[in-house]
Amino acid sequence: MRNIDLSPLYRSFIGSDHLANLVDAASRTEKQSTYPPYNIELLGEDNYRITMAVAGFSQDHISIEVQENTLTVAGKVETPESDKKREFLHKGISERNFERKFQLGDHVEVTGADMKNGLLHIDLKRVIPEAKKPQMIEIGKA
Repeated sequence: MRNIDLSPLYRSFIGSDHLANLVDAASRTEKQSTYPPYNIELLGEDNYRITMAVAGFSQDHISIEVQENTLTVAGKVETPESDKKREFLHKGISERNFERKFQLGDHVEVTGADMKNGLLHIDLKRVIPEAKKPQMIEIGKA
C-alpha cells in the first residue's frame, strides 16, 4: 500500500485543521477486530443505540470511556486456574478480552448504558448547541 504525505496541504487549510486531521486519519488504516458483534440503531431523529453481544462478561468486566470524539468499550476478564484445565470437545463461545472503538460525530453524547441478557446497550444523543442551529433571517428588518 502506498502512503501519501499530506503535510504540504496543511498550509492550505487555514482555520480548518480539523478537516486536515480527518483526511490524515482516513488515510491511516487501523485494523480492528470484529469481536464482539454489534448493531447501531437509529431510535429517533437524534437518538442512537449501540448494542453489543457480550456473552460471558459481567458489568464489572466492561469499561466504557469517551475521550474527545472516540467511544471505547473494553472487556477484560481473568480466567481462573480451574478453567484453564478444562478440556473442550468444541469451543464456540469466545472468552477473550476485547476493545472496540467507535468514532462519534460532533455534538454526540453518551447518555447511558445498560446490560441485559448478555447485550450491552449504549445510548447516544446528538445535542446541537443553539449557536450551531440554522437561523431564519427576515428580509427588510434591520
